[in-house]
Amino acid sequence: MRTYELCFVADPRLSDEEVVAMTEDYKQLLTSKGVEITKEESWGRRKLAYPINKLTEGKYVLIFFSSEGGAQGLPDVERRLLQNDKVLRFLTVRTDEDLKRAARVVPRRNPSPETESGDRDRGDRDDRDDRGGRGDRGDRGDRGGRGDRGGYSSGRED
Repeated sequence: MRTYELCFVADPRLSDEEVVAMTEDYKQLLTSKGVEITKEESWGRRKLAYPINKLTEGKYVLIFFSSEGGAQGLPDVERRLLQNDKVLRFLTVRTDEDLKRAARVVPRRNPSPETESGDRDRGDRDDRDDRGGRGDRGDRGDRGGRGDRGGYSSGRED
């Protein structure tokens, strides 16, 4: 059984009755193709992340549905959503793949109490003195008049 989520953002100038009628139309189209509607959520009017057609708000609707062997009615619904000027954006996501992936993840072992507290043994750190001073590093070579900052010069020496 495949599960899906269909979310669409409707024009905020529509009345609630128009949004409900539009949602029912899409649900009826899905169920006529053998899809089972699991749940429907109406999130109401929300601010958009960015303006769409000079609108900064939209009415969000989320439909959860499932079907055997794929959603045959999904392309029809998506085509109708694309053609409808009252729908600003829509997104259909197949969610059963995420559930399968989550079930396959092997749970991690419980970490030892030492590492859990963050007090790992970092060993003796007194061995850093053998690096010597940073001083003049011979591997850098001549800097070609770029000065101490390493940037490019205009060729003039001031």
